[in-house]
Amino acid sequence: MISSATTPSGISVNASSERLVAQLIDNAKRLSVEVTKTHAGTVIVDAGVNCAGSAEAGLLIARICMGGLGHVARRIAFDPQPLWPSYLEVHTSNPVIACLGSQYAGWSLSATKEQTGGKKFFSLGSGPARALAGKEALFDELGYRDRHECGALVMEVDRLPPQVVIDKVLNDCGLAPENLVIAVTPTHSVAGTVQVVARVVEVAMHKAHVLGVPLEEIVEGSGSAPLPPPAPDGIEAMGRTNDAILYGGRVYLTVKSDAAAKRLATELPSSNARDYGRPFAEIFKSFNYDFYQIDAGLFAPAEVWISSLESGATYHGGQVNKALLDTQWRALGVTA
Repeated sequence: MISSATTPSGISVNASSERLVAQLIDNAKRLSVEVTKTHAGTVIVDAGVNCAGSAEAGLLIARICMGGLGHVARRIAFDPQPLWPSYLEVHTSNPVIACLGSQYAGWSLSATKEQTGGKKFFSLGSGPARALAGKEALFDELGYRDRHECGALVMEVDRLPPQVVIDKVLNDCGLAPENLVIAVTPTHSVAGTVQVVARVVEVAMHKAHVLGVPLEEIVEGSGSAPLPPPAPDGIEAMGRTNDAILYGGRVYLTVKSDAAAKRLATELPSSNARDYGRPFAEIFKSFNYDFYQIDAGLFAPAEVWISSLESGATYHGGQVNKALLDTQWRALGVTA
């Protein structure tokens, strides 16, 4: 748990990401996204439902998800035998607020078919507007809430949100309709794939939280993960993006104490989980597509380095599973 006294004061994830949101909207044509407004004035940025979207849009949305408190970049691997030719790098000096207070997809937003006038809707909201609503118990544990007149939310879903869901977000965040921006990024889209893989550090932070490691211990976070090609459907996309982190993700954390460093190096890697070793899409199918039946310990990076400020020592745990990724991704006709 982190108390309000140790939460960085004066940080507004919505204010910090406002400039990035403006860039996304102002450069819509170049980024291949579509910007529309509801009758009341709420801005909807479609980054892959009815338009192509782009990797660059995904990078910008990933930075928005982190509340403007992180750097996200796409790199090309020049190693003789790279894990994958394209990968993402992520860094934040405010890992608790950037990752758990903003980026984490923890806000459940749903509507029945009666409410939508068609079919039911479900999405997990991520991004800075979560900290305005504060509907998750996680915010009480973080001791963090944001107050700002504008907000941005990201929905990883394959359709645009119905008005009933938009109204709920506005009400819970206390925003005027014209001051809310919602970006929609289907997992199988280019932008969606990028913004999911960019969660490599967030996944490590969430696992640390699940393990009960005091979050105030973690002061810096960096990571990388291979960027797979977008998939033709949502299930396959979920499989590829999860495999990228669980079997190819590498994270480097700086913590305060040796005790925390040793524990995280030992317990954080995904290889500790019961379900480790099979492609995520296969695991998901084996549990009848019930996400919550999967061992929660699986959701972690493959390999970690943890440095201690107390002693200066660095501890290492886990390793990437290149063989599994090769088997899955070379089946697409791509060779290393």
